[in-house]
Amino acid sequence: MRYKTITPSLFIKNRKKLNKKIQPHSLVIVNANDEMPRTGDQFFPFRQNSDIFYLSGLDQEKCILAICPDHPNKKYREIIFTVKADQTMTTWLGHKYNKEEVKEISGVQTVMWLDDFEITLRELMFHVDRVYLNQNEYVKFSPDVPSRDTRFSHEIRDKFPVHTYHRLAPLFIGLRLIKEPEEIALLQKACDLTNDAFHRVLKFIRPGVMEYEVEAEMTHEFIRKGASGHAYLPIIGSGNNALVLHYTENNNICKEGDLVLMDFGAEYANYVADCTRTIPVNGKFTPRQRECYEAVLRVQKTATAFFVPGNTIDQINKKVNKLMEKEMIGLGLFSEEDVKKQNPEKPLYFNYLMHGVSHPIGLDVHDVGSKYIPFEKGMVFTLEPAIYIEKEGIGIRIENDIMVDDTPVDLMKEIPREVGEIEALMGRGLKK
Repeated sequence: MRYKTITPSLFIKNRKKLNKKIQPHSLVIVNANDEMPRTGDQFFPFRQNSDIFYLSGLDQEKCILAICPDHPNKKYREIIFTVKADQTMTTWLGHKYNKEEVKEISGVQTVMWLDDFEITLRELMFHVDRVYLNQNEYVKFSPDVPSRDTRFSHEIRDKFPVHTYHRLAPLFIGLRLIKEPEEIALLQKACDLTNDAFHRVLKFIRPGVMEYEVEAEMTHEFIRKGASGHAYLPIIGSGNNALVLHYTENNNICKEGDLVLMDFGAEYANYVADCTRTIPVNGKFTPRQRECYEAVLRVQKTATAFFVPGNTIDQINKKVNKLMEKEMIGLGLFSEEDVKKQNPEKPLYFNYLMHGVSHPIGLDVHDVGSKYIPFEKGMVFTLEPAIYIEKEGIGIRIENDIMVDDTPVDLMKEIPREVGEIEALMGRGLKK
């Protein structure tokens, strides 16, 4: 692992919280992610299922966690099954967990090989009435390839059809939304690495560089500092590319006079940062670019105060839209009279800001949750107001990660966003 060892007390605590949410005489089963085939005999880099990592800290494929709190035999109340590596596997693929390592990482004291799973599952099922099964229920995500958890849910229902089955995903929403102090520290580390990468590109970007070169500078900084890499495909959109919300090709030239919008973040110990900064390619904002940029920045600063207990993403979206509407009027994009005459179903601001401005973040960049769930202390969300003016070739987004508290905590307060600071840092880079 590239990251420092995480104390198993975090995962023990997380499992105890889950146990309080499940019904008596229940079994919980969570699978590791698959190794995803790429082409030929190659796999994509492995990334662990966030839910099993949350409960165990295991960062390896071919693992299963079973939790059966009411089993009469204590050794069956928590079990991890993992692959038994023989000499051939170790020679070709490298080290795999042994049983002692699994215990040290997870705090689970009963560790078995995957070969023992089927017979042990029958033992567990004999003593339970209901089973909690896991599935990714993110509402905007519907992959063609079924996950290991999804495939397993079909298999176990076929083998044990008369048990009662429950969804585990709603329980994870309640658990994973509120971060423990150890999780906040890992998120802060991811944000700090993101800050390092931003300082690096501030000194690198100039007219003539390619968007993918900017991405490479970020990647270099992430890897050398111990991150696993990017938390998601980075967006490096210069000029009109900044107007494409999910632009990831990153293959154009950064030109004189253009802005470059960078949506990027480090992943550290599977916890992720999500940052956006928009800067001038030549190191100096034009008067119009600065006017638009500072409008977005004013809204972000004002909206940071909204991340307090009791608020919701839905409410924040509505408040930010009104703030941005006022700024758009000030920028001459439309008038107050135009707003009075607009179709309420198609507000004018939507032509220049067509997305929500917040989402949960944690083990996933779009973490578990809903825009209607009231905020509680310890929840972490992004805040990303923006403006996109197609006819002027201006796309500006500024995004920070905010922890909910009575006084909200900006985990990205150290990442430069003031016009003067950005121009000064880029000026030092351009002199080289």
